[in-house]
Amino acid sequence: MSPALGSRIKQWWLPALLVAGLALFFTSGAHRAISWQTIALHYGQITAYTEANLTLAAASFLLLYAVAVAFSLPIALPLTLTGGAIFGWLAVLLVLVGATAGAGIVFIAARTAFADLAQRRAGPFMARLEDGFSRNAFSYLLALRLIPAAPFWVVNIVPALTRMPFRSYLVATFIGIAPGSAVFVSVGRGLDHVLAAGRTPDLEILGSPAILGPLAALGLLALMPVAWKAFAASRHKGDGS
Repeated sequence: MSPALGSRIKQWWLPALLVAGLALFFTSGAHRAISWQTIALHYGQITAYTEANLTLAAASFLLLYAVAVAFSLPIALPLTLTGGAIFGWLAVLLVLVGATAGAGIVFIAARTAFADLAQRRAGPFMARLEDGFSRNAFSYLLALRLIPAAPFWVVNIVPALTRMPFRSYLVATFIGIAPGSAVFVSVGRGLDHVLAAGRTPDLEILGSPAILGPLAALGLLALMPVAWKAFAASRHKGDGS
């Protein structure tokens, strides 16, 4: 094997694996199997198994959540709600650890495979993004995690295309998703009786201002350090002129 081929394999094996996993999820029909109808149908068995094997069930849920996030599978919200119904408040910790681990895998994949390509082709936009994240990486990512506006997988990738440190990325992710995770787990806890009765839940409340408003407010609060730096810099510039 030539050194060039070995370098390409080393660079692309993880992104290729994640893309293949996402494709397999849909082509295998797994996306149809993971539904509220299926969960409601087997909810009694799931809860009985969890009560008898709490440690194993919790570890399995955490691993499943990490895999779902790493492969960008569109099941994170149903998993969070179901986890709240099954595990109660323990689900908050399981979701935080699983989601942060999965997001870390995506970060590594994106940084190793796409960073150089994106920086070469994105031009001024990537330069501005790079500059912003370099100076205010933690606050930017924290706000993006708190405000449920951009898809989670997009926010996993964007910081990897900058010089943001991996440790800061993990910490900001863990803290940033905590409020939303707690809210959705709380909603999930209220679904226990619905699922136990074999019914599918009505999730219209998740898009209500009562849910999204406080999260958006927290996201704006996370941007306060950035705004203060800009204000202080403008004052300093004005005083010096």
